[in-house]
Amino acid sequence: MEYKVKDLGLAPKGKMQIEWAEKHMPVLMSIRKRFSKEKPLRNVRIGAVLHVTKETAVLVKTLKEGGAEVYLAASNPLSTQDDVAAALVEEGIHVYAWRGQSSEEYYWCIRRVAEAEPNIVVDDGGDLHVTLHTEYVDIARKIVGGTEETTTGVIRLKALEREGKLLYPVIAVNDAYTKFLFDNRYGTGQSTVDGILRATNILIAGKRVVVAGYGWVGRGIAIRMRGMGARVIVTEVDPIRALEAVMDGFEVMPMSEAAKIGDIFITATGNKDVITKKHFELMKNGAILANAGHFNVEISVRDLEEISIAKREIRPYVTEYTLPNGKKLYLLAEGRLVNLVAAEGHPSEVMDMSFANQALSIEYMAKNPRLPVKVYRVPREIDETVARLKLESMNIKIDELTPEQKKYLESWSLGT
Repeated sequence: MEYKVKDLGLAPKGKMQIEWAEKHMPVLMSIRKRFSKEKPLRNVRIGAVLHVTKETAVLVKTLKEGGAEVYLAASNPLSTQDDVAAALVEEGIHVYAWRGQSSEEYYWCIRRVAEAEPNIVVDDGGDLHVTLHTEYVDIARKIVGGTEETTTGVIRLKALEREGKLLYPVIAVNDAYTKFLFDNRYGTGQSTVDGILRATNILIAGKRVVVAGYGWVGRGIAIRMRGMGARVIVTEVDPIRALEAVMDGFEVMPMSEAAKIGDIFITATGNKDVITKKHFELMKNGAILANAGHFNVEISVRDLEEISIAKREIRPYVTEYTLPNGKKLYLLAEGRLVNLVAAEGHPSEVMDMSFANQALSIEYMAKNPRLPVKVYRVPREIDETVARLKLESMNIKIDELTPEQKKYLESWSLGT
């Protein structure tokens, strides 16, 4: 079996990590139980580019249990948990992933997945989708469909669709309510704080924390930081989100003003050049820079390198940059996803819902192989199924509409 990982000897540790995640992902495990009986993915080859973590392992094992052959590469050069990657090889998964890849190695792994000629593709960030659309067009034209895990990837896919270049249908798993309302907000909120604390061990209380972007990820981070006693400032370009941040009790200002007073800066916009040279020069000595967006483009590392006269890694995942005036700035995780590089990513409980959406969306694609080519939302019935299964796992019951209530909600004639 083809694979490339750091060390197969790490597999025993990885198996225990996966076992721990499985105990905290009841929704996905209930789907696995059904998949094991029904084999809805029999004879399906799946190509996946995801963060190779213990939670991803639970998804991949579920797909394999459903009958699929799976090829897996990492969606970030620094996010792979090497013990998990080794354990998955022993589970019969074709894994091409190790922590600390160069850019060339990263894309070499993605190309191995593309060259496996998958029937269905699963991506986190869009690098697999884009590689297929640019380098493997003939393979892409034969793909039944795909899914996309995160906001950044959905943006790229919608751009392909808008330009008439999308070659296969894709379900935007990121847009499921049971994904973005929980994964993006509660998952990223908690895991970003976790990454910053593991990297720095600083006190959050009393610090001015600047959160760039007030989408679901930014909201989650801002709420968690405020809960730890930080004085939170939000920067935005969207007037509606900025107004929402104000109404939620946060201070809102342009980055050019926030740069002068912030102690910790966290980017969560999905866009490039959110913090650049002009902002670095305004920051006070000791400012900490972290990114929670998918790609390492939000904090301009290039600008930081250009204006610095010295650079050193002062502790794991903390790089100290010295500016000509002696001021020091601290970049976490090389500007990459701080929650996955310096910590372990989202808690298993929240990824349970995200990856349950993935599993059911992949099953939907397999059962509907001739969908028109476009970007789809997750079918409502899948979203509601995930929510109900999650509630059941928490032993929570809810009310149901009576026939009369349903009729009332569907009628135009019934009033006061």
